[in-house]
Amino acid sequence: MENFDTLIIGGGPAGLMAAIRASSLGQNVAIIEKNHSLGSKLLLSGKGRCNFTNAESDIDAFISRYRGSGKFLYSSFSRFGPLRTREWFSHIGVKWDEERGRRIFPREGGSQRVLDALLMQCRKNGVKIMRSTPVKALKIRGGHVEFALTENDEYTAGKYIITTGGKSYPATGSTGDGYEFARQAGHTITALYPALVPVRTRETWPKIASGCDLRNVRVTVLADGENVAERFGEMEFTNFGVSGPIVMDLSRYLPDWMTHDDGTETELQFSLDMKPTLSPEILTERIRRDITKHSGHGRFSGLIRSLVPAKMLALFLELSDVPHDKPTDYMSDEEIADTVSLLKDIRMNINGLWGWNNAMVTRGGVSLKEIDPSTMRSKLCDNLYFAGEVLDLDGPSGGFNLQVCWSTGYAAGSVNE
Repeated sequence: MENFDTLIIGGGPAGLMAAIRASSLGQNVAIIEKNHSLGSKLLLSGKGRCNFTNAESDIDAFISRYRGSGKFLYSSFSRFGPLRTREWFSHIGVKWDEERGRRIFPREGGSQRVLDALLMQCRKNGVKIMRSTPVKALKIRGGHVEFALTENDEYTAGKYIITTGGKSYPATGSTGDGYEFARQAGHTITALYPALVPVRTRETWPKIASGCDLRNVRVTVLADGENVAERFGEMEFTNFGVSGPIVMDLSRYLPDWMTHDDGTETELQFSLDMKPTLSPEILTERIRRDITKHSGHGRFSGLIRSLVPAKMLALFLELSDVPHDKPTDYMSDEEIADTVSLLKDIRMNINGLWGWNNAMVTRGGVSLKEIDPSTMRSKLCDNLYFAGEVLDLDGPSGGFNLQVCWSTGYAAGSVNE
């Protein structure tokens, strides 16, 4: 049986940060990781480029992006927030650049550069790393963790930090183990959903435009016909529904509207506005001008080709009741109005979220009500801590979720200052 000051279960970004922080304070630290390699999921972040934080300077605006639970982060952000994260990574040799959306990426080397820098700090600080060593259970008695049990040994520590991630991308080893450890300690696990994930539609016609990226469009969520949320930006059609940044961001909120209080299902729809900057009146006038301009030789398909991306043309013609070869001179006022309506409001019935294999993060996790926000310490078990995605915290894409890992990992590793 080996004994440590701090034992960290999970070698992802939160675990590595907790280990670096605790070891820098003189702690004897070990990381237990069930995979052969550490940081498997980190290597996938930002499609391998690793958008490791965001340069949003207004901390209130930053925290507001966390689906109503952001207030929990004020304390950890005050100690190790986005600005300090950028400074710290620069200090350990990870130079970075700011890109569109204030996203921060390593200047070179991508995710591997970030992971290598973290592992180097662990080596410098003498952190022991045990690979291919899954933890089977925690022995908890009287609100105190006595030891962590693996296949072949028991490990004791003064404190235990759970940083096992959520359930997204399970192929990386993120299979929800930490939730079971939390339940052993009596913690509540809020409902778990895949988040930052593509969305299925009941309609099969989106596959006609599969791979079509739309820019500067608006997607509105309708719950029983009522507008409950909307986003402006980029989306994409897929073989099974829709994806892209604004759809994936909305996916974090969809579980809030899926059912009524009595348990009955809500009719959830997406409404796609292809021309959000144009009012119906202005769009109608533009179409009439185009018809006049091409009088005598215009066809409906040609009119639409000037209004939508080329990859979207076949889908739009499929959805429209106007024959694609109809001369535009003979379009009725009703057909013009229907065309405008379709451009402004393409409806899709939401048929659920795509699965865990395609989710970037997990919505839900260890209830924040049972965690001290300044230390990440359990309120139910005196030497147990949680950090990272295992907590009920999720943000949009753009560096917000890795920032949770850095900030909460730092806080969990700082408790013995």
